[in-house]
Amino acid sequence: MNPKSLVTIILGLMLAGGGCGTARAGATFDAIKARGTVVCGVHTGSPGFSAPDAQGVWRGLDVDLCRGIAAAMFGDANKTRYVPTTSQQRFTALQSGEVDVLTRNTTLTLTRDTALGLNFAGVNFYDGQAFIVKTRLGVKSAKELGGATVCVQQGTTGELNLADYFRSLRVSVQPVVLERIEDGIAAFVAGRCDAFTADGSQLAAIRVSAIPNPDDAVVLPERISKEPLGPVVRHGDDQWNDIVRWVLLAMIEAEELGISQSNVDEMLKSPNPAIQRFLGVVPGFGKALGVDERWAYEVIKQVGNYGDSFDRHLGKSSPVKLERGLNDLWTRGGLMYALPLR
Repeated sequence: MNPKSLVTIILGLMLAGGGCGTARAGATFDAIKARGTVVCGVHTGSPGFSAPDAQGVWRGLDVDLCRGIAAAMFGDANKTRYVPTTSQQRFTALQSGEVDVLTRNTTLTLTRDTALGLNFAGVNFYDGQAFIVKTRLGVKSAKELGGATVCVQQGTTGELNLADYFRSLRVSVQPVVLERIEDGIAAFVAGRCDAFTADGSQLAAIRVSAIPNPDDAVVLPERISKEPLGPVVRHGDDQWNDIVRWVLLAMIEAEELGISQSNVDEMLKSPNPAIQRFLGVVPGFGKALGVDERWAYEVIKQVGNYGDSFDRHLGKSSPVKLERGLNDLWTRGGLMYALPLR
């Protein structure tokens, strides 16, 4: 074949496919753009992660991620709709198209990431399964729970973790399996179970928000599993997966760069090339994702960086007052590490 003809064919194929460096629209991305809102599957009520406040406004770390996605897509973090889902319903809601993305505490596992036709777009909270007990029982360790009744939520990784942990100890417990976390909390408060098991962060939030006197309950020190929690999308739309992934990473990157909700406008004047690219002063990232060049600016301006969100809902500015721990930046001994935005 004539070399000129070969070059012509290659260029034609590149143009037909959208060229290099420009996002190609996918079905989910297009549907969301046409609809004008991002529909997020959230928890039915997990304080600090996703729960309605007294005015019915959804708030939490996972809600902020949903709002960040909307800010990137539309320049407006309020263009969202929230669909509460139980642990059993959540994957069906995503698979069926009822929701665009799960932004609810969902553990990334091999089978969930493969066999269910789903993709995890990252990790926005590193957690581990724990136990909460009544203080009056005098229990100091999960290893002392032999013979106890333990409430656990149906359809979670917690069911198998609970069975595996006590089987490995050759200790017997009696699981009380309930559909919703609210049912588990109510059963624990009412004394139907001696202990309640869930992610440690959830239990810490439950202790201060749902136990009438928080001093009446204690979260035991053991973490019996790894629970990397993150947003989930359907297989088959890489562009939508890219948007969700890079919004999460942008919130982490902003904290690394020292860009916060309070100083983002001032940071527009920074001579730092990385900050200029990040905030869209130097264009390119928006084109690569198929959104406005100021997408990251809008995320941070309207929602904040990862640390802003954590502090507001789970950390020092919240009733929960969790330490950052594993969820601190890698530069401070945590696991939060933004992939290169270049």
